[in-house]
Amino acid sequence: MSVLIFVELDNGLVKKTSLEAVAYGAEVAKMTGTTATVLALGKADTASLEQAGAFGASKVLYASDDKLTHENSLAYADVLAQAVKQEESKIIILAKSGLGDAVAARASAKLKAGIVSGVTELPLINGGFTVKRSIFTGKAFSNVEVKSEIKILVVKKNAIEATESSEKATVETFSPVLRDQDFQANVGTIEKASSELSLTEADIIVSGGRGMKGPENWQPLLDLAKALGAATGCSKPVSDLDWRPHHEHIGQTGIKVAPNLYIACGISGAIQHLAGVNGSKYIVVINKDPEAPFFKAADYGIVGDVFEILPKLTKAVEDLK
Repeated sequence: MSVLIFVELDNGLVKKTSLEAVAYGAEVAKMTGTTATVLALGKADTASLEQAGAFGASKVLYASDDKLTHENSLAYADVLAQAVKQEESKIIILAKSGLGDAVAARASAKLKAGIVSGVTELPLINGGFTVKRSIFTGKAFSNVEVKSEIKILVVKKNAIEATESSEKATVETFSPVLRDQDFQANVGTIEKASSELSLTEADIIVSGGRGMKGPENWQPLLDLAKALGAATGCSKPVSDLDWRPHHEHIGQTGIKVAPNLYIACGISGAIQHLAGVNGSKYIVVINKDPEAPFFKAADYGIVGDVFEILPKLTKAVEDLK
């Protein structure tokens, strides 16, 4: 038996969030006295798949059928269920994302498995199997006991510190049976956001709000992001005003992020925005209003004019380089 980890691919490479899920699954495998196996679907770079070994996986099951190139939760869940039966897995791990949640839910129904989404810590397995999960958009936590034979855990980013070694995983060909009914919808074209870094994958995000006063004033924020190698985001009012593209909207109704560092520039900190960033490891808030609600959630705060502070931060980062 092995712990089975489903990973997502982006341009043939395993996503960072999925590598964190691999590290999480490897720790669970140690706790349960088993091994960690990865399942990858679609077109992938072999070296990237082998990298799963650096995060604790012993092998990778790789299904490269062209039909699996596009993210199809129906087909992916069916293939995942087949891999579970082949490996006799009792614990399945996925990274929390739009695709991860969809695949996990469908696989849960197929396998009659208990499912917990939003997992934030390693499970407690003494005398049972209990996991801690985030609820109410991160404002609270609950401990959930899973009693089913097969368990599916959908893990949030930063649930575990992923350390990398020099080990490589063995990549094995996996040839699942693909059902025609899972491919009734045809994918025409796929358009991806043109930003260099994905918000959900970025380790650092620099985000702006209405305090930036207009799209013409965004360059200081972009300069800091470039210096840090960060992705850029924005609050909902900014995207509603078309100051920034909608795919940069972070919040409860936008993209939920969990970077290691989140820098909020001129964002007051409405509850809807906080709900999208409360998984961040460290939050830095820059705002001229000392009473801005965001300061209550911040690890570090700078009270002052964002247009004076951003260039100084950028210069400090560049000097450190």
